[in-house]
Amino acid sequence: MKVCILGTAWPYRGGLTAMNERLAQEFVAEGHEVEIITFTLQYPSIFFPGKSQFDDRPKPPFQIKRMLNSINPFSWWRVGRYLKKSQPDLIVVKYWIPFMAPAFGTVLRIAKKNGKTKVVSILDNIIPHEKRLFDFQLSSYFVKAVDGFITLSKSVLEDLGQFDKSKPRKFSPHPVYDHFGSVASKTDARHKLGLKQDGKYLLFFGFIRDYKGLDLLLKAMSDTRIREAGIRLIVAGEYYSNQEEYDQLINKLEIRDSLDLFTKFIPDNEIAHYFNAADCVVQPYKTATQSGVTQIAYHFEKPMIVTNVGGLPEIVPHGEVGFVTHVDPLSIADHIIEFYRGDVNRFATKIKEKQKEYSWTTMLNNVLSLVD
Repeated sequence: MKVCILGTAWPYRGGLTAMNERLAQEFVAEGHEVEIITFTLQYPSIFFPGKSQFDDRPKPPFQIKRMLNSINPFSWWRVGRYLKKSQPDLIVVKYWIPFMAPAFGTVLRIAKKNGKTKVVSILDNIIPHEKRLFDFQLSSYFVKAVDGFITLSKSVLEDLGQFDKSKPRKFSPHPVYDHFGSVASKTDARHKLGLKQDGKYLLFFGFIRDYKGLDLLLKAMSDTRIREAGIRLIVAGEYYSNQEEYDQLINKLEIRDSLDLFTKFIPDNEIAHYFNAADCVVQPYKTATQSGVTQIAYHFEKPMIVTNVGGLPEIVPHGEVGFVTHVDPLSIADHIIEFYRGDVNRFATKIKEKQKEYSWTTMLNNVLSLVD
């Protein structure tokens, strides 16, 4: 098939880029012709919470065209006409925020006028974590331009019913991110990060946004039991929320000496160090649908402690590959203590078994089944 992936890719960075490029790699491996159309402008700088939207890594070895400006309608029409003329069999578009609905929805409507192209959307969210005015109307505009849907969590599959009840859809969990490096010894990883070899290390990884609940985890870290056990927390990721509020909380809780803060953007070639160094990955989210961090943890064979929100408990079955906790600092602390009471490697066998359920081949086959 001739396939176009529409969305975030090189030179942009982050989880959206990682998934689109890894999916493109899978299409190519299966013999399909793939092109990615990405942004000339993704977010206006005033709306972007981080320090930079761009990565300095080399360009991936497949065709990427920077054509789409998220706020310029002339760009939307130009990309739509390009796709209408080039006639891909399939456009795959990852949808995560209503802000992108006007651009994506317009491009897809124009492209499909060729009478050939089908559109499948992979939905991170259809109702965003951080709600804004007109979210419903914008997502509805996008949904009407799509022929079929893949949702990465069952909760999003249910949410989709508020916008459409008839188009084909399928739940297909986020595949394991297997391109951020290899499993390596804690000794080597901790040496590279300047950490103590014999320490007990938890990991909070990813962009720091309020809905991800880092504040809850920091409060859990102030629990007397955790302090007495010498458990430490690695925070690895760039602030997309008010850093000052977190600094004030850390000082108030008097836990700075229990933290290893790497609060910067973590490039792809360094991600492995943080996961390999940790005993366990903690995702104390206040709201969630699914998370790519979970699938990085699976690749690096790390147990997880996640909150019981959205699709996280679906992907991290309690007592099998880690623990599911309440959205509460005390509950999070309880499960951290429970994790360290036993053998920290006791979940390893089950984690390796679960890895097999989340393959890129499965995702690709599910996308193609909707086209059929």
